[in-house]
Amino acid sequence: MPLIRQSQLADALRSGLRGPYTVFGDELLLVIEALDAVRAVAAQAGYQRGEPYQVDKDFDWQVLLAQMRERSLFGERKLVELRIPGGKPGREGAAALAELAQQDDPDCLCLVWLPRLDAATQKADWFARLADRGTAVRVDNVEPEQLGGWMRERLLRHGLRLPAGAAGQECLDLLVARTEGNLLAAHQEVEKLALLVEPGELAAQELQQLVQAAARYNVFRLAESVLAGDAARLLRMLEGLQGEGVAPVLAHWTLAEELRAWLRVRQGLDAGQGFAALARANRIWGAREKLLQRALPRLSLRVIEGLLLRAAACDRAIKGLRPPELPHEPWQAVRQLALAMAQSVTPLGTGSALAPRLVLL
Repeated sequence: MPLIRQSQLADALRSGLRGPYTVFGDELLLVIEALDAVRAVAAQAGYQRGEPYQVDKDFDWQVLLAQMRERSLFGERKLVELRIPGGKPGREGAAALAELAQQDDPDCLCLVWLPRLDAATQKADWFARLADRGTAVRVDNVEPEQLGGWMRERLLRHGLRLPAGAAGQECLDLLVARTEGNLLAAHQEVEKLALLVEPGELAAQELQQLVQAAARYNVFRLAESVLAGDAARLLRMLEGLQGEGVAPVLAHWTLAEELRAWLRVRQGLDAGQGFAALARANRIWGAREKLLQRALPRLSLRVIEGLLLRAAACDRAIKGLRPPELPHEPWQAVRQLALAMAQSVTPLGTGSALAPRLVLL
């Protein structure tokens, strides 16, 4: 069966179970929903869910295979779940998964849970066998610009409609602003509205009274805002992180890791390597990959090295060492680093009015 998206899973399940099931992606809420959908249909078909297996460095693959081969004395059906957090099963694991894919026992259904996989891993023999013999489900991230449409569709599932025209867009903008950057927060707001409001058309005034200020900011999405050169959104995200009690060291680490990825890509390009391979090697995908490719003409080696010097000064500020180059308050230092990174990818003359352009060290 060809690889399907999560949105196609419900239709596939209505046609009957076809295992093994392989679910992969990083959007945790949607991954869990996909897993639960398979579990629900499996339960209706009489499969009993056992304790899930999780792969680590000491995992014994033979135990898993033995469990798959073992037949119940009472003819019970079983659902065997396997989580591979790192996405790489290793040589022994690859062989075990290839064997698992070939098993043809109608009383045993396997459900494999993986993170987001790059194109090379999806072409690996073990993954191809799982997908060919069963069902592989790709769970895509919901990007910030897609969140409004996602929330509108979720509201419709509960019979809640947004007004037409500008009034409806105002409602949607309010919901997105209150849950920005966190799909789980968006899901919780939709579920809360479904409990509090009768099915029908929503009104902006009603939403303002019901929706809590639930904005949540994912520190790992800082890189996208930096690469987009969106200073307003970037400052808003940093204020949100600070307000939620996130340690400035985590925000700094995320920004510094992004700079190190830029450096590796820049050095690889200068050495004649292709961008696509460098992006995969540095785990740069989706919107971030497109934004980085667009920004690279402005990211010379000198510019990146200057930003790394600023990141080092920011690290000293966070540790209380009071560098002369940056504000000594940790979050202020992080803000200046983030703005310098955003401005480095923004053509001159298009910077935000929120901050003057910062001179690299």
